[in-house]
Amino acid sequence: MSNQVQPVVTETAYLTLHYRLASSEGEDIVSTFAENPATLQLGQGQLAPFLEACLLGLPEGTHQTFDLPPERAFGPRNPELLQRLSRNVLDKNSLPGDDYVIGDLVEFAAPSGGKFAGVLREIDGETALFDFNHPLAGQSLQFEVKIIGILLSLIHISEPTRQAEI
Repeated sequence: MSNQVQPVVTETAYLTLHYRLASSEGEDIVSTFAENPATLQLGQGQLAPFLEACLLGLPEGTHQTFDLPPERAFGPRNPELLQRLSRNVLDKNSLPGDDYVIGDLVEFAAPSGGKFAGVLREIDGETALFDFNHPLAGQSLQFEVKIIGILLSLIHISEPTRQAEI
């Protein structure tokens, strides 16, 4: 009988795993199962927080599928994130000669210096309608995971205990 404790996923664990994110109908969005497994550290933004939450507490060797409603995935669609912009704004965020078609993902400069992206839904001579929702917002998803290995991050080392004086 072995006294070794089987490692489980913690908030800062290093993992080697296969994972698959799919639509609720089972159509793959991304999968590592046909390739090399992924190696990552939780808490570093390599997986979406809601996917990391599914992994917490799972032991090494687990193969499990999670059914995620929109509220536990990328959230519901927000109608306020459909925005009509002037062609002038679009042109300022475009290279000369850019020609857009419905469905294009277009990046915009944010006032803070970052970038954000929206999907072009409609366009005419004066305006363009963009959807700034995450492309998977409003969708139920399946998250399948097979945890191959877990390396726990450095364990907190407590203060040395004092020897009682005799």
